[in-house]
Amino acid sequence: MPTTGQTEDEAVAPAAPGPARPRHGVAVAVRLAVVIVVLAVAGGGVWLVTRASAPVASPTTTDIPALSVKAADVKPGSIAPVSAVAAGGASEGTAPQSAQPSGGDPLDGWAQKVAGVTGIPARALHAYGNAELAMRAADPGCRISWATLAGIGRIESNHGQYGGAVLGADGRPSKPIIGVPLNGSAGVQAIADTDGGRIDGDPVTDRAVGPMQFIPSTWRKWASDGNGDGIGDPQQIDDAALAAGRYLCAGGRDMATPSGWWSGILSYNNSTEYAQKVFGLADGYAKSAQQVKAG
Repeated sequence: MPTTGQTEDEAVAPAAPGPARPRHGVAVAVRLAVVIVVLAVAGGGVWLVTRASAPVASPTTTDIPALSVKAADVKPGSIAPVSAVAAGGASEGTAPQSAQPSGGDPLDGWAQKVAGVTGIPARALHAYGNAELAMRAADPGCRISWATLAGIGRIESNHGQYGGAVLGADGRPSKPIIGVPLNGSAGVQAIADTDGGRIDGDPVTDRAVGPMQFIPSTWRKWASDGNGDGIGDPQQIDDAALAAGRYLCAGGRDMATPSGWWSGILSYNNSTEYAQKVFGLADGYAKSAQQVKAG
């Protein structure tokens, strides 16, 4: 959730105590559980530890992660980003729990290769790819792409690296990513505290948290367990990417169509500039990944 007047010191604050850290990697068998989790959450499952809700609309002109990103010169609703190579080189019919004959995780090698041509950290790519595969199984009509999730991840937190953070093998940034207070100051929406500071460390106003920048009230609705550890944590990139995928797919959207794609992105942040930046990133990532052969 971009905000104006944001500085690196403001955007990264000490974390409130959080849940146990997730396990390293996202095993193939775990992705089967992910699909079950998506369906359980959609059906009102409450066993997840919930942490953030819907991203808030705001300008992006002074948002630090987005400063170096140029808005694409494209009319909203006219076209969707180019179709990306499916995560892991999977065919459209491949379920997320499918594995290579060797029994390894098909996303591991794919993420390393795509990282080389896109500049996205492999660990972040793994999360975006896992979210795409999970959503393909849970909501095949949505057709959400890892490239679109990557575009949002770049704008929101530089793929979990905002403010000097390093994205760890466990999918968590080395220091929590926490946005500015949503206190109604210039360019910032006013959102009173909804979580007692449990998620964002602020008992007065809400703040957006994690690699995909969810606010606490929105996370409670879309909390997801992308790495299968039984916890929905907005600071953990597998969880955050899956939650973002579910949020974008809400209401029967088809994210592969121009109308569906723009509707989804503008629901994430109601800013044409923001959507044009995500478009340029997603389109570029998809085109770069076309250079990578599945294998």
